Amino acid sequence: MSNIVEMSNLNHVYMLGTPFETAALKDVNLTIGEGEFLGLIGHTGSGKSTLIQHINGLLKPTSGKIIVKGMDLTEKGTDMRKIREKVGLIFQYPEHQLFEETVFKDVAFGPKNLGLPEDKIEKRVEEALLTVGIDYETTKDRSPFELSGGQMRRVAIAGVLAMHPEILILDEPTAGLDPGGRKEILGQIQGLRKKYRLTIILVSHSMEDIAKLADRIAVMHKGRILFAGTPNEIYTKVDLLREIGLDIPKITELMIKLNNNGKKVRADIFTVEDAEREILRLLRGNANV
Repeated sequence: MSNIVEMSNLNHVYMLGTPFETAALKDVNLTIGEGEFLGLIGHTGSGKSTLIQHINGLLKPTSGKIIVKGMDLTEKGTDMRKIREKVGLIFQYPEHQLFEETVFKDVAFGPKNLGLPEDKIEKRVEEALLTVGIDYETTKDRSPFELSGGQMRRVAIAGVLAMHPEILILDEPTAGLDPGGRKEILGQIQGLRKKYRLTIILVSHSMEDIAKLADRIAVMHKGRILFAGTPNEIYTKVDLLREIGLDIPKITELMIKLNNNGKKVRADIFTVEDAEREILRLLRGNANV
């Protein structure tokens, strides 16, 4: 798997040279493979949002390098428009980014700015809305502000998808949603990856969400990447995670406790469904003894 994003000794200092100078990123080294689903976790203020804004050039590093799709974002003359076509960034509460009078116009905004002909714009809008589970014909002429919170969020995601990005970055996409809305949005993200083979970077403080979806997890703390690895590798570092104020999924904690108490169950379990299957397997095994 080739790397689509490469960060080398990346540093970012806000308000450099003033009394309010703050180092938000400190010597970050991170690569992201093409087609990878990377989870980025850490507390508020750990540098997650600052980091992702470097990937589409919204922020420039104070020092260090970042290369996206072979293009060095720190070099003068790099076409940032090309970068932003390749990298779709969905901020927390993306529905706050909606501003047009109809759903169609909102989703079409990006493709129009690419200079696409009307027929291609229409096709992209229809495809993007259908992909996020919004009916095109009944919704396209409605005001986005008439929709439910979950629908508004999906329309905002459709607006990014209509740009046909290769990298999709989502910053806390389930923030403020009820459990049903959360499940719906996370299901949509899984579907997007399968359909478009996107590289996805999901920023979250929810260990459960990250564990269910990510191939690999990078843990941030005070502007640094502390460690990165598969969910199994990350969640074996229980004490270190707790030291920095993070916790493992509750269901994983339960399975570890069962294992420590002599029950021969797998500890690398991150969902209730998998835990149920594993416990049933154990009970069946005991019944056959």
